[in-house]
Amino acid sequence: MKILLVVILDSLIAVLGLWLSLIIRFEGYLPPPYLAAFPALVILLVISRLSANYLLRLHRWSFRFSGFPDAIRVGIASIFGSGLFLTMLFISRIGLGPGRGDWIPRSVIIIEMLLSASLMGLVRFSPRIAHLFVVERSLSRNENAIRCLILGAGGTGEQLLRDLMRSKAHMYRVIGFVDDDRGKHGTYIGGRPVFGSIADLPKLIKAHSIHMLLIAIPRLPARSIRELLSICANLHVRFKILPVSYVYLQEPSRTPLLSDLTPEDLLQRDEVDLGKTGTADMIRGRRVLVTGAAGSIGSEICRQLLVNEADTLIMLDINENSLYMQQRSFEREFPDARIVSVVADIRDEVRINRIFEEFKPQDVFHAAAHKHVPLMEAAPSVAVKNNVYGTQVTAHAARSSEAERFTFISTDKAVRPTSVMGATKRVSEGVVRSMARESGTKFSVVRFGNVLGSSGSVVPIFREQIAFRGPVTVTHPEVRRYFMTTREAVGLVLQAAYGDYGELCILDMGEQIRILDLARHMITMSGHVPDLDIPIVFTGLRPGEKLFEELLTEAEESTHKVSEKILIACSPGPTEAFEKLVDQLIAAATREDDERVIETLRSLIGSYHPSNGEETSPSQSSSSSGSDNT
Repeated sequence: MKILLVVILDSLIAVLGLWLSLIIRFEGYLPPPYLAAFPALVILLVISRLSANYLLRLHRWSFRFSGFPDAIRVGIASIFGSGLFLTMLFISRIGLGPGRGDWIPRSVIIIEMLLSASLMGLVRFSPRIAHLFVVERSLSRNENAIRCLILGAGGTGEQLLRDLMRSKAHMYRVIGFVDDDRGKHGTYIGGRPVFGSIADLPKLIKAHSIHMLLIAIPRLPARSIRELLSICANLHVRFKILPVSYVYLQEPSRTPLLSDLTPEDLLQRDEVDLGKTGTADMIRGRRVLVTGAAGSIGSEICRQLLVNEADTLIMLDINENSLYMQQRSFEREFPDARIVSVVADIRDEVRINRIFEEFKPQDVFHAAAHKHVPLMEAAPSVAVKNNVYGTQVTAHAARSSEAERFTFISTDKAVRPTSVMGATKRVSEGVVRSMARESGTKFSVVRFGNVLGSSGSVVPIFREQIAFRGPVTVTHPEVRRYFMTTREAVGLVLQAAYGDYGELCILDMGEQIRILDLARHMITMSGHVPDLDIPIVFTGLRPGEKLFEELLTEAEESTHKVSEKILIACSPGPTEAFEKLVDQLIAAATREDDERVIETLRSLIGSYHPSNGEETSPSQSSSSSGSDNT
């Protein structure tokens, strides 16, 4: 019915256009020869117009999503239709006398073409113009409309404005643009002015009562986002961001892919493409067991293994509820994958050995650990039994079942540790490295820092505190941490594991971020003003925490890169004395002899200096949230 209506309207436009052009040309008087030939001329013109429109597909028109390229099609169809009309007139000689003076005047052809093009454009674009007018009027009258500025007056910003203008499924009312390109200042995009640069935001936000900033700059550097948050720290505005270049992912039937600005946007970290490194091919068809599979790191390891088509995934965790929910999620996402969930305690040697004998995993990723720094300070024996003995049991089982690879997930808190948790992870590194020299299994350790947003980390704690209007607690104004996203960290872990690079791999974490800055930026993202709307309180370093983290010990400084973000450490391996002390450590932990556990940890790790939560030097380091995110 819509196509039929369009065809009828185009036919009427041709008739009206020809009649008006003749009336205009002959100043209101139509000579008898033209009046007599008018029916035949109309038939030829209608056939010409409809043929041209069909070839340019003007009968297949999207009244809501038409744009400038469609307007060009209307113009081309009008010119082409007039050309067909002239050709048919020449062939048929309808309405033409014997002399050249009896030809239809060229001005009639031109006037008709212009009138037809205008009327066809009006018919096709008026519904969209009316819709935009209705949307704009409804937003301008709505007291709950969110007044916005778009950051970025380029193609992505223009596309975002267009999509917001033609959709009713949002409350964003765009007032204008901001862009650092001075050449765009004072210009208009989609009827909205480009006010100025990002530095002008404070006065623009106040002058125009702006509630939200929509960031439409593809791949905006993390440093620029941090600067933006600092500029807007006292302005009570919220933020949305297009996570990728929306111009190339836009789906007209949906609302714009705006998302909240998140702490992950503060990190300038790139995704890891396992396909380019060849890791994806090595994962395909493998049987892989992951301990701690319900945790933040373990679950992401599982997800990326499934994405890269591991044959069988054995998910092992002691938390049966989280494990069950994780399995259900993966089964929905990967319906063809073979996933096995196993509830087990890594300290249960009999149970772990039986699992390895039953499933015979080719590759093992050991991510299970107690990680909370303050809690482990209060229970050192528990930390040893889980982190050290559990690692020993799992590694022995992998060796006995002839697994090809065993990868241990470690932490930057293992370097010059000041906490029981960090010390136990350092000892566990030694346990794994000692087995690498007496087995066909390729044992390796991957060490990295905090994972942004993982369970127990500082980001979800800050989110919760901000949701309750504070206070946001930071241990010390100078505490700093390494951060990377979960997806990037796990991608590098898989690359290091299947690259068979060596016993100890360290991920390049970039620069450390000050936790106080992170807290302030997260408060600003939420639309509040730090220290005014939401207070920030310093609680003091807790036992086991450090001001700064490190990724390498002095003995490991002579490292070399095997990829852009993976370092291979060169340091002395464990000795026989080390292995004997580990046995004594586990025995003390079994007796719950905490004092003996601490003494043995000191003997095992000469750089281990327990912290009482007092300020430490940069060479000793510390944690704001009190948790290790591995």
